[in-house]
Amino acid sequence: MENELISKKELLELTQISYGQLYRWKRKNLIPEEWFIRKSTYTGQETFFPKEKIIDRIEKIKNMKGDISLDNLADMLSPNLMEITLEKDDLLEHNIVSKTTLDFYTDKKGDSKKHEFETVLFLYLLDKLFEEGTINYEEGNMILEILEKYYSKFKAKSCVLLFLRKLGISSCCLVSNVAEIYFENNTKIIAKINITDLIEELKIKIV
Repeated sequence: MENELISKKELLELTQISYGQLYRWKRKNLIPEEWFIRKSTYTGQETFFPKEKIIDRIEKIKNMKGDISLDNLADMLSPNLMEITLEKDDLLEHNIVSKTTLDFYTDKKGDSKKHEFETVLFLYLLDKLFEEGTINYEEGNMILEILEKYYSKFKAKSCVLLFLRKLGISSCCLVSNVAEIYFENNTKIIAKINITDLIEELKIKIV
């Protein structure tokens, strides 16, 4: 379901909201602009959405909007992330990052009771790859180093991490656009992670 799309018509019917509500929430930045995906169909141009994300977000808005203004709700769902710090215990308690990944980070960087959002984002990404068995600790350290060194260059635009292997040798890179990208023979893309998507996942977990 992760990559499944839903049309605007189907979304409005399923969630029982109006066209006006949907676009009002968009204007209030409750729903990210990049979730509105324009695609060509036999009837012309139509709007689609990432199904799981948009349904989760709409249900969250519907459940909360009776108790809080839309402006305040927008601040909650689109906070100034760089100002957020999270306690180490909170990361574990809310299953944001596993103890294994935190221990890995502590071994590399030393123990810390609090982590800034950017660090949490990196740990969240690594945790997914560790849990899937996609990478080992040495590869995790390589990914962490490239994130710490270069992620700040992508602050104003979307960013994708590519993790590659060729003949047993691992490498990784950060790119802003992977619509078309080609590699030499025997190079395999082991993982392709859209960091913008991870940020949206974290917003929902943190709020």
